[in-house]
Amino acid sequence: MRGRECDPWVFRSAIAVYSCRFISRIFPKGTGRRKSIGPRSCHAPFDLTGNILVQVTALLVELFVMNLSITSITQRFLSCICLLAVLFAVNRLSAQNLTLEGQTGGFITPTAYVVYSAEGKKLSHPAVGYHFVNTAAVIGNVQTFSITEGFANRAEVGYTRNVHTLGNSAAFSSLWDYSGMNVFHGKVVALKEGKWNELMPGIGVGFVVRTDDHFVSGALDKKIYGVDQAYRNYDVYISGTKTWLKPPIPLLLNFGFKVTNASIFGLGGQSTRNSGRLFGGVGIPLPLGHGWAAVPSAGFAQQPPQVVNLSRILFPPGSGAHIPTTLDYAVRVTQRENPHFTFDVGIGQVAGQIGYTAVKTGVANPPYVVVPVNLEARHVLGIGASYRY
Repeated sequence: MRGRECDPWVFRSAIAVYSCRFISRIFPKGTGRRKSIGPRSCHAPFDLTGNILVQVTALLVELFVMNLSITSITQRFLSCICLLAVLFAVNRLSAQNLTLEGQTGGFITPTAYVVYSAEGKKLSHPAVGYHFVNTAAVIGNVQTFSITEGFANRAEVGYTRNVHTLGNSAAFSSLWDYSGMNVFHGKVVALKEGKWNELMPGIGVGFVVRTDDHFVSGALDKKIYGVDQAYRNYDVYISGTKTWLKPPIPLLLNFGFKVTNASIFGLGGQSTRNSGRLFGGVGIPLPLGHGWAAVPSAGFAQQPPQVVNLSRILFPPGSGAHIPTTLDYAVRVTQRENPHFTFDVGIGQVAGQIGYTAVKTGVANPPYVVVPVNLEARHVLGIGASYRY
């Protein structure tokens, strides 16, 4: 019998529970703040104004995680409350980490920041990254190896090699039966954070180019036309990022817009046209001591609606696929100031059932049977590590 799948709301609420418990231990009960000696500096801990709220929220969500009978709407409501409670306990953090495709950013979304260059230096020390996403059921496991170089805190360029292994589905994994693809990227800081006003976010403008992409669209070219075509797709994006270091809600916010012709970062194939898509995320630093912090985070990236050649195999003929927004819920462990090393672990929601297809039965009646096209990638594990020399 197949094991029970993990409910993503349980996963997210569990992260919040342990975050709340950790916070309540750091801050003395009943005081609402950590004791300090001497005047506050820009690195002093922020006040925790909602200590009681943190403890109550932790209790409520713990009941939910223990599988009490609570409606889906209530589950989501409690998760949101817990997230708000955690926001009141964040600390200072400088964010310099590589994404799945090698840019400075979250797990999947680029920010307006670039790889750090020391004061007075034109070149940074290079940052390297490794990511692994467990999508073995159908798509196949994905690994990325990245190197990114910064220029005077105003720009960065890099290269990522996507390495892919074949999935376990006899019916659909052949659409991803390729070794990987190449990813080139660059970014320029158009406007530095805090320019003119402390509320002003940083603005970054960047690009991503993927070459030798055979996934899905190229594989279907081979099946339909007998020609295995390699596609080139790209993103051109603008992102706004703000790290807010003041109480009562210090946090890192990121929001952006991109024009892309790639589905699921190229893993889903070539989209049928250029599409404007939104992406973004939020990170919440929590102090761990000894100069380290844990950062519960969430990110999203909208995907183009259709993929080249995919409608040719869907049923009814000409049907469009349902490609959902990619989501990730992760925890990052990193150094609080001028970080050199980061480690990410999280759960991603990529794609589940995207449509139906007709499969030959080999008998006269019925000659075909309609089956769902399920990519089985709604709850996938991802890990990543970045290091800046």
